[in-house]
Amino acid sequence: MSEFLQVALAFPTAVFSFLLIVVVAYWIVVITGLFDLEGDASWLGFGGVPAGVTLSLLVALAWLLTLVGSQFVTGPLLWAVPVLALGGAWLGTRGLLVPLRRLVPDGPQPSRADFVGQMCVIRTGRATSDFGQAEVTAADGSSAVVQVRTTGQDRLTRGQTALIFEYDADGEFFWVMPYESEH
Repeated sequence: MSEFLQVALAFPTAVFSFLLIVVVAYWIVVITGLFDLEGDASWLGFGGVPAGVTLSLLVALAWLLTLVGSQFVTGPLLWAVPVLALGGAWLGTRGLLVPLRRLVPDGPQPSRADFVGQMCVIRTGRATSDFGQAEVTAADGSSAVVQVRTTGQDRLTRGQTALIFEYDADGEFFWVMPYESEH
C-alpha cells in the first residue's frame, strides 16, 4: 500500500476519509440526476449556497487539514487534530462561501407564469385565436416578446393593450383578452 493510502486510512485522517467517500458518492448521484441541489445549510451558519456544496467543502477541507495535521503532530496531541481540522474547515468553508453566494441566485427563478395577470401591448399587425405576438414587461423591468392568442372572436391590432390571463404550456403561448383602461 502506498504511503498516501496508509496516511489517508490511518487515524486521524480516517475520521474524515469515510465522509469524503460519502461526499464523492453524493456528487456521483447528483451528476446522474437522481438528486437535486436544493436547500442550504443555514443551521451551520452557511446560508445562501446549496447544502450539498457547503457540506462537501466542509468535509473536503476537514479531511485535507487532518491529513496535513497528522504529518506534523504525534503522540497524545494526535487526538486534537480532527477537532482542530474541523474548526479550521468550518472557518475555511465560511470564507470560500462568500464568493460562491454571488453565483447562486436569490429567490425563485423567473418563469413564464410570472407574466399571467400582466398587461401587454400587441406588436404584430393582429392577434387572433391562432396568431399573435405581444410585448410584456417583467417585474424586474425587462421586456419580452411573447406568443399570444385570443379567445373566441376577439381580434386585437398592433398597439392595443391586452391582459394576459393564462399560459398554455403545451402550445407555449399566452391567452390574452382586450383591456381598455379608464382614463
